[in-house]
Amino acid sequence: MGARSCLIMPTDNNFESLRDGVRSVVSQFDSRYWQDLDQARAFPEKFVDALTKAGWLSALIPEEYGGTNLSLVEASVIMEEINRAGGNSGACHGQMYVMACVVRHGSEAQKQALLPKIASGELRMQSMAVTEPTTGSDTTQLKTFAQRLGDRYVVNGQKVWTSRLQHSDFMLLLARTTPLAAVKKRSEGLSVFLVDLREAVGKSITVRPIRNMVNHETNEIFIDNLEIPVENRIGEEGKGLKYILDGLNAERILIAAECVGDGYWFVDKARDYANQRVVFGRPIAKNQGIQFPIAKAYVNVEAASLMRYEAARLFDAQKSCGAQANMAKLLAADASWEAANVCLQTHGGFGFAAEYDIERKFRETRLYQVAPISTNLILSYIGEHVLGMPKSY
Repeated sequence: MGARSCLIMPTDNNFESLRDGVRSVVSQFDSRYWQDLDQARAFPEKFVDALTKAGWLSALIPEEYGGTNLSLVEASVIMEEINRAGGNSGACHGQMYVMACVVRHGSEAQKQALLPKIASGELRMQSMAVTEPTTGSDTTQLKTFAQRLGDRYVVNGQKVWTSRLQHSDFMLLLARTTPLAAVKKRSEGLSVFLVDLREAVGKSITVRPIRNMVNHETNEIFIDNLEIPVENRIGEEGKGLKYILDGLNAERILIAAECVGDGYWFVDKARDYANQRVVFGRPIAKNQGIQFPIAKAYVNVEAASLMRYEAARLFDAQKSCGAQANMAKLLAADASWEAANVCLQTHGGFGFAAEYDIERKFRETRLYQVAPISTNLILSYIGEHVLGMPKSY
């Protein structure tokens, strides 16, 4: 884990030692570990702690704040390897992209106070409260409001799909600071705040866990007169959406990498089973009806991986990467979902047995057709902002 690498088109050969290092940690958590967690609907505390202690979750934190100052390209390889080994990065990926907002847009005081403790594992900040029940993906319509009263803001509102909050010490909160009717552009008037959950939960923040299809800790939260010091606002008042979107590009790229990891895992599982499973006196991998879908799934995962690298390269160069981040997420999510279906079909009835892990990973990778941004919204973004077609919504 060294200094920031050169911005070149990556290949697997560039990251052999990086991959080996991640695998050495992830390999300590076998199939039984993940199956037991899934059955108990429990958070992988030991897994997240091990990755933190090894330094992998501080990859994007600069060295002067205790991190390893890796590129997003390299961080994406870390996320890919976790999923490729059969794990689930959803429990820890927030630690990568949530604090990226502080790294890029926080004050020096905020960086000094938080980043070294996040890097060491003393603090966790892997939760971000953006989405609301009535607005969904239409972020500019947020109703949660932060009113400035002297040296503090008083916040009231409601958020949903706020993940990993129960296992975080700090959270990013996006709230409106100027009424929508008073701004010139819909994207203005929103601000980002650092919220100390240790003080707020159970007092001004009420948490309602949402049981969901996968073992993923996510919540609906109710905010009642939450007081936030002015110094906990990130950047300028009213410019928060821009800061959040910067972090969301990193999120989409990292999740694309996770989908790539899932895709490789499914392809490997399907290939190995097809080579070993003998029916009618021959391995089923000899049948083109089995072989061709696996090969096609592999091709699509490889292509998605390249798009991920390109998006991450542009992000690291601080160039516009919204289109590439969205395309990487769409291609990788589609590729992993295709590979999941192929893997399940190849295994037949055994694919539904929990001991094979396929049904668990199948559920996990299905999420990325919907979150953190749905496939249809990505296509509408490309249609309008890349291809110049009329706004479709």
